[in-house]
Amino acid sequence: MPEKDAAPSETPAAEAGAEGGAAKPEVKEEAAAAAPPQKTMKSVVLTGFGSMKMIKVQQKPEPKLADGEVLIRVKACGMSFPDLMVRQGVIDNPPKTPLILGFECAGEVEAVGENVTDFSVGDRVIALTDFKAWAELVSVSANTVYKIPDNMSFHDGAALLMNYITAYVLLFDLANLRKGQSLLIHSAAGGVGVDIVLDCLCGEDTNRGISILKPMGKYLLYGSSNIVTGETKSFFSFAKSWWQVDKVNPIKLSDDNKCVGGFQLRRLLFRQSQYGYVRNVVDSLLDLYRQGKIHPTIDSVWAFEDVGEGMQKLHDRKNIGKILLDPSKEPVPKTQGKGCEQAEANVENGPGEKSESAVNGE
Repeated sequence: MPEKDAAPSETPAAEAGAEGGAAKPEVKEEAAAAAPPQKTMKSVVLTGFGSMKMIKVQQKPEPKLADGEVLIRVKACGMSFPDLMVRQGVIDNPPKTPLILGFECAGEVEAVGENVTDFSVGDRVIALTDFKAWAELVSVSANTVYKIPDNMSFHDGAALLMNYITAYVLLFDLANLRKGQSLLIHSAAGGVGVDIVLDCLCGEDTNRGISILKPMGKYLLYGSSNIVTGETKSFFSFAKSWWQVDKVNPIKLSDDNKCVGGFQLRRLLFRQSQYGYVRNVVDSLLDLYRQGKIHPTIDSVWAFEDVGEGMQKLHDRKNIGKILLDPSKEPVPKTQGKGCEQAEANVENGPGEKSESAVNGE
């Protein structure tokens, strides 16, 4: 009798692929299993432009150290209006999401890249970054890292950078403020006949501010916080904010002997590469701190998980001083009740880690 057809082979892939080398996928799987798990860090991530619900606390891969960079273990991060504008997507050339938020931080040097000679492991530093500061670790160009005095806390360091650099440049470099001159900070006071006006609003009162300048007076724009008006980005409110900005007549400026200027720190550093100029400003500020002439005012310090509450306070203009984030701080326990909201945030964690966390105050 003819033999029955043989059953389909159940030979292991290694044997079945003796001729064709089909064992390669198994080798790759074994190699992947033997590789050490990727190290991750806690970070504050903007998953898309819009409300605070777009901000999540996530586990992200630790940054790789490149040539000329410094790896910093972050101890404190600063929060400012540009962070709100990024969240809403109302900045020039908005970045692609998801991205780690934050432009300023303080911490300790954990490693240095090739060709970095001015920093060593263990140095206490502050840094300006083009995003990615709100994380446990950040890798940043040594050009925008600055050593801090031994008597300066990390919280003071994180509160010093963007605010104090902006104020110093506006007052002493652009405005050339001198003894006996008067200064108006727009929206904070009124007056007639001032030498310098500082305007962070960029709104409909621009010409009014220019009108109160003395001859040889200077009107300096350093922000556009009027744009951040609501919880989410609105095309109509955004357009209205810009349409309401007064047109400035350059001929009238020259006739009246007045000057209008502007300042944007991030563009100065990361688009125009004025590293040496900014470093000189930071050195001057640190000298003033050592002498006890300046000391940052800190409004509040929040855990990463409570970033929503900190942002809301800044958005509502209820802070007096700098709002900070501290990656080591424990989140505030929340109780259900009137006025207390808590939003769950899905977290993209590393292998084998739990996948949920919470961002409070959304």
